Amino acid sequence: MSRSEASSSSIISVDALEKTYRGGSFFRRGDVHALRGVSLHAERGQVFGLLGPNGAGKTTLIKILLGVIRSTGGRASLFGLPAGSTEARSRVGYLPESLRVDRHHTARSALRFYGKLSRLDSQTITRRSDELLAVVGLEGRDRESVKRFSKGMLQRLGLAQALMHDPDLLILDEPTDGLDPVGRTEVRRVIERLRDAGKTIFLNSHILHEVELVCSHLAIMAGGNVLATGPIAEMGGRSAAENESIAIEIEFELPHADGDAISNEDVLSQLLAPAISGSVQWLSEPIDLECSRSRYACRLLCHEQAALDEIVDRVRGTGGSLIRLLPHRQSLEETFMRLMESQVYVAAP
Repeated sequence: MSRSEASSSSIISVDALEKTYRGGSFFRRGDVHALRGVSLHAERGQVFGLLGPNGAGKTTLIKILLGVIRSTGGRASLFGLPAGSTEARSRVGYLPESLRVDRHHTARSALRFYGKLSRLDSQTITRRSDELLAVVGLEGRDRESVKRFSKGMLQRLGLAQALMHDPDLLILDEPTDGLDPVGRTEVRRVIERLRDAGKTIFLNSHILHEVELVCSHLAIMAGGNVLATGPIAEMGGRSAAENESIAIEIEFELPHADGDAISNEDVLSQLLAPAISGSVQWLSEPIDLECSRSRYACRLLCHEQAALDEIVDRVRGTGGSLIRLLPHRQSLEETFMRLMESQVYVAAP
């Protein structure tokens, strides 16, 4: 495939990717399945987040994309080219989780060193250094020893080195891990500038909040599996397994019985529970609102429209009033925690 043909393809394409670390040593007696049929796709201009707990298989996936290790099944490509090929790697900038810069360097001399590794000429190295030091906010400190740099400053320098050869794809492995709040903010602002400039960014993290702030698309991983993937604006909604389900917020008011409000227990057992019959999942139990002892609110996940219709009919059948009925959009955190709680997995290396 030519470079022009590859450029029209997905930037990252992963299909049924497998990675098994073979056992047999004294310390690892059995095989470890780090990736179990992983599939995901990232398009040009996206900030694609790879989110999951430590040991989910995220770093293993990145190593395969970079050609550091080989897969044991499936396919992975960058720009339509085999992952790990010389041409694909030449178009990738990479920031490892912990970039180590020799302490004798200044920011400018470090960029000169990395520029030479990328086979850039001296004129290009000088021009790109000036541009990138401004982008990452290190202009004016470019001739200062990196020994004096905070970890946040070193991460920003790492972003500059990854961009030195003007790559089409930037892969960032835990770019804010171990940073204090100021350092995380500094690195996040640089990522936002790169996003606004149209760079394609593939970002691996276990910090949900950081991913949510900068990413446009997301894949959630655990135990070597992709549990959900898609635009981050939609990731707070239903998972693939709940394709026909409807999350609902319902608020209703019931008539008093002999001057007393119906108890929460009675709401469940007498009014709503008969309508459930396996078709409704409680996301929150009915809460007696403070504004009225007979007004209740709860969240439901209805797997069938008929179940929701029956609940509404039962409320009205008591002479009660339906105050509010709205689709409930789960937050990304709720979605993430629900997916994690549903998994029993073995951590990948």
